[in-house]
Amino acid sequence: MIKKERAKFILDYLSKLYPNTPIPLNSSNNFELLIAVLLSAQCTDERVNKVTPELFSLANNPYKMKDIQQNTIYNIIRPCGLAPKKSKAIKNLSQILVDKYFGQVPNNIKALEELPGVGHKTASVVISQGFGEPAFPVDTHIHRLAQRWGLTKGKNVTETERNLKKIFPRESWNKLHLQIIFYGREHCTARRCDGRKCVICVTCYPKRKKPFKANKP
Repeated sequence: MIKKERAKFILDYLSKLYPNTPIPLNSSNNFELLIAVLLSAQCTDERVNKVTPELFSLANNPYKMKDIQQNTIYNIIRPCGLAPKKSKAIKNLSQILVDKYFGQVPNNIKALEELPGVGHKTASVVISQGFGEPAFPVDTHIHRLAQRWGLTKGKNVTETERNLKKIFPRESWNKLHLQIIFYGREHCTARRCDGRKCVICVTCYPKRKKPFKANKP
């Protein structure tokens, strides 16, 4: 298979396997989504979903969040890890949203990336899942799978995102991002599949004899 054929197979296969793509992080508005995605850095979605109900019961918008003591935020989000850094970012970005954006989450990747604690991946997730605008958030897991499936030779997530956007239709990005995550968790994990076991790996590389080692970003 050439890359174009692999991409078509993957898109078709994942669309059939995951026709529905529920958003993993629980939220009721874009501010909650932004905070949840920020908390998910180096933390599982399941743990974030256990922590956020308590936090959002105190503050589900930046007006309320900016007035909460940082130590209170810290104690609630501590199970998510990196609590000192994340609690500071949450409080500071809430103040900025009030001062600069009238309490609204901006529908702009560059504006989002200027907020404390918000990187490109977090901004892309908010744009994609919160606003429904085409985006292709790439984390280390998607980067690993894209290499394993022969979709990119990117040395980092930025290059991989650029490559994936070129080979997949723009209208597929939002769902495909989640479909790849779901498939990676269930079928093509770092431990259970070495590039020679799951359906996608076997179909794309039927003659692969050695375990595939992805380059770390």
